[in-house]
Amino acid sequence: MKQMAQLICSGSETQVYYTEQHGYDTHSSQKVKQHALLHDFASSIDALLSELKKQNQLDNTLVLVYSEFGRRVQENAEKGTDHGTANNMFLFGGKLNKNGVYNDPPNLANLSENNLKYSIDFRSVYSTVLDQWLGNSNVVGVDYKNQLTNLI
Repeated sequence: MKQMAQLICSGSETQVYYTEQHGYDTHSSQKVKQHALLHDFASSIDALLSELKKQNQLDNTLVLVYSEFGRRVQENAEKGTDHGTANNMFLFGGKLNKNGVYNDPPNLANLSENNLKYSIDFRSVYSTVLDQWLGNSNVVGVDYKNQLTNLI
């Protein structure tokens, strides 16, 4: 993340950077593993955003964080959770029109086959970012941007 911040602050013309953090596929002993992972994640994001703010680049940067799968609500026998359908996405940046949570909290009493039901389709977030931030709304293939308006 430090190198990413340096590249952004250097004036690089690259519009999209990508990095990943492995280890979240925790079907067992999840609490200990995810505590360490989430601590590293939070520290890394904090360092990136702090550097961008310090260098007056936060308004020119949008950070999108996602996971390729959700987790089930119920703990399994190995003290972990299995793959699920809904998950969180995080957006950070100085030009967001609204900070905070965009969707309603999940209803733990209304599950679909033991999975959370999502209220915002992840493709609408991608489509909105592509349209409102990068100026290209034709990548996803279907118009999802009306599901999430005035994000940026």
